Amino acid sequence: MNEGIKVLFLVPNIIGYVRLLILLYSWLKWSHPSAFLALFVLSASLDFLDGIVARCLNQTSEFGAWLDVVIDNISRSMIWTGLFPSFGFFVSSLEWLTFVCTHQLGRRWKTSSQAQPVFVTKVLADNFNTPLGLWVILSVWFLPVWLYALTFYKMPLSLHVIAITATFAVGRLMAFLVEVWFIFQHVLSLLGEE
Repeated sequence: MNEGIKVLFLVPNIIGYVRLLILLYSWLKWSHPSAFLALFVLSASLDFLDGIVARCLNQTSEFGAWLDVVIDNISRSMIWTGLFPSFGFFVSSLEWLTFVCTHQLGRRWKTSSQAQPVFVTKVLADNFNTPLGLWVILSVWFLPVWLYALTFYKMPLSLHVIAITATFAVGRLMAFLVEVWFIFQHVLSLLGEE
């Protein structure tokens, strides 16, 4: 079997396919919040497992890294566009556009040698394994899930609901700034090639 075909059947990639199937099934349960959230959380949990398995089995691949981000983006796009068709489409499109702009840098996108603003460097530091990086990543993931829960469980506005929403919203805003920076850098690189 050719090496390219073998990559399709690496254990972490199979976990990715399972994630995608669970995610697609969760979409069918959109109007049933408990089922949707359980399936969504299961799919997101497998996201952590595939990375661990890839490193333990030494089965990392460019395709696997690409597949992982594609499934992540599909996950969040589903919630954003389901909740807020026009605004959600903007957030979803921004995430996909950022993926296109960073994908061309390959695995080094988080450690690019480009002169980055201090803020971007701090968010990306140690592969997001800093308090700031974790906050931003968790906000990217949890803000749409939190908004879904607020919408479908019709949670009353209270101080703690507002505080949690604001915490995730500020983290997502920081991610937005990083995304815009990467898109801007990509556009500049394209203009430089002309």
